[in-house]
Amino acid sequence: MHAISKYYPLKHYKWGAECDGWNLVDNKNLSIKQERMPPGTLEQLHYHKEAQQFFYILKGTANLLVEGETIELNPGEGIHIEAGKKHCIKNNGSGDVEFLLCSNPSTIMDRINCI
Repeated sequence: MHAISKYYPLKHYKWGAECDGWNLVDNKNLSIKQERMPPGTLEQLHYHKEAQQFFYILKGTANLLVEGETIELNPGEGIHIEAGKKHCIKNNGSGDVEFLLCSNPSTIMDRINCI
């Protein structure tokens, strides 16, 4: 057995515009990911029918848009997003943003992108 980290993840993946993700826990009931967003990147507005999520900022300042309201999160701060709430994360800063993203249950097959 060994420690799991972004340096030794279950899986590394790329998403969006050069964003990185590392699966730390990945099963149907719980997903924990560490993600990195370079400056000026954002994800598409979306929601989950079943999954609730918790975003926790490790580095940088992120802006989360949740149901039309923008919330600024700094290192050491997080936010719980209930299932069904439209949301997206943005990095409007000049440095990378790194955060933990916990989902219960997993968001596999449970992401609905908004147009």
